[in-house]
Amino acid sequence: MPAAVPTPAVTRVTAKRPLRVATWNINSVRLRHPLLRELIAALDPDVLCLQETKCPDELFPEEAVRALGFTHLARKGMKGYNGVAILSRMPFEERAGDPDWCARGDCRHLGVTLDAPGGPVELHDFYVPAGGDVPDREANPKFAHKLDFVAEATAWAASRGPAQRAIMVGDLNIAPLEHDVWSHRQLLDVVSHTPVEVAALTAWQRAGDWHDAVRHFVPDDQKLYTWWSYRARDWEAADRGRRLDHVWVSQDLAGKLVRHAILKPARGWAQASDHVPVMVELAA
Repeated sequence: MPAAVPTPAVTRVTAKRPLRVATWNINSVRLRHPLLRELIAALDPDVLCLQETKCPDELFPEEAVRALGFTHLARKGMKGYNGVAILSRMPFEERAGDPDWCARGDCRHLGVTLDAPGGPVELHDFYVPAGGDVPDREANPKFAHKLDFVAEATAWAASRGPAQRAIMVGDLNIAPLEHDVWSHRQLLDVVSHTPVEVAALTAWQRAGDWHDAVRHFVPDDQKLYTWWSYRARDWEAADRGRRLDHVWVSQDLAGKLVRHAILKPARGWAQASDHVPVMVELAA
């Protein structure tokens, strides 16, 4: 029997404290869930959205997660690939009836309604397909899937109208702005920053009238990354990053943004994910 894990003090969410929502592509929750303790120590989020959990629901480390203070949990996972989860200190209701994107059942989206202090907040956690290496729809089915996924999400957002009291987070696998990548010129034909992907993500954002919550704090002309490749011999020295992980909020929450955090040191943790956690605070 594994040793009991000490339960950290649970921060009670009140109207006096901003709501902290974090997102992290954990790249295997069973391998890296011990790192959640480091994340909590650094960011102390009220809600944590994970992507690429790579874990069927029955094998999700639920006991360990609850011991860390996240007493409310929803997950949608599969063996070895994809997978999303929402861990929360506050109650929520899991949404029903959201689309099965591209009719694949591949566990890339999870939606809940948070019981937030200022009123219900709709929260969506997305993991957009990476798209492979070749930015050509005809030559690369993975790239076609990525574009189709974003197109479906855009149409869904448009059908629902402007988002209201809503937050959307996740690994969207697209770095849309010039300074969201280490070299705009050299990455124009690299999957994640091609013009067709940028146009697709921008259309999705506009369809829901979403506000970029991280760029709210960091001007567009400043470099901003959340991902550094495993292929780099020294990721920190090279610093060839991309901003693939995003937090969007509805316009009615934009004025309630308090601060943001990108936990770059997490890229240097033992057995690190190639993504780092991103958090925003809202007086929601």
